Amino acid sequence: MVLKAKKTNKQNSKRSLITHSDSRSPISEQYRTIRTNIQYSAVDEDLRTIMVTSAGPGEGKSTTAANLAVVFAQQGKRVLLIDADLRKPTMHYTFHQNNHKGLTNILTKQANLKDASVETDIENLSILTSGPIPPNPAEILGSQSMDGMIEEALSEYDLVIFDTPPVLAVTDAQILANKCDGAILVVKSENTEVEASLKSKELLLNAKGKLLGVVLNQKKVKDNQYYYYYGGK
Repeated sequence: MVLKAKKTNKQNSKRSLITHSDSRSPISEQYRTIRTNIQYSAVDEDLRTIMVTSAGPGEGKSTTAANLAVVFAQQGKRVLLIDADLRKPTMHYTFHQNNHKGLTNILTKQANLKDASVETDIENLSILTSGPIPPNPAEILGSQSMDGMIEEALSEYDLVIFDTPPVLAVTDAQILANKCDGAILVVKSENTEVEASLKSKELLLNAKGKLLGVVLNQKKVKDNQYYYYYGGK
């Protein structure tokens, strides 16, 4: 399925929460279609932790993660969106929050989930920003503290969505793929090379991750508008 998006300026398009600001738009409807496809992909499984990643930077993974979190929350699920990109976090910009306390504070035992997470003005949606950037992101994400944090989050929320770094840039996404019930790979039309996409898929599967599907975005057409499409792996 495809949908047409309105043009926005570059900065707004990067931080867009269109599923909240314009829930009846065609793009919002497409995010709901992605949500449905995710649910059908795990119809016989309890899918409660999802990570969103991309092959490289600037392909739309953070926008996708945020909007998916919104549409799941709109469905009535209690959702926690976690910025697990401990190298170039952006979620605090998207939700207009500070980033003084977040995931890294929990993983280093300086805070707990209740204190570090923030309820948004979107019903059922809370966020956990990255917190201060650590010197050893991969080690922290792969720690027992991370396992404990996920277990605690699942006791409080129906669904936990992770925004992770690009797969080809660092090993962080592979580490989280092993800890999550499923992964979504975001690719950018006319930007992400086929070889990069295939390599990303290979790395996620080698890490024993379950690839739920691929989101292809910013597909240009003749009128220079944008389209979003969801397809299986």
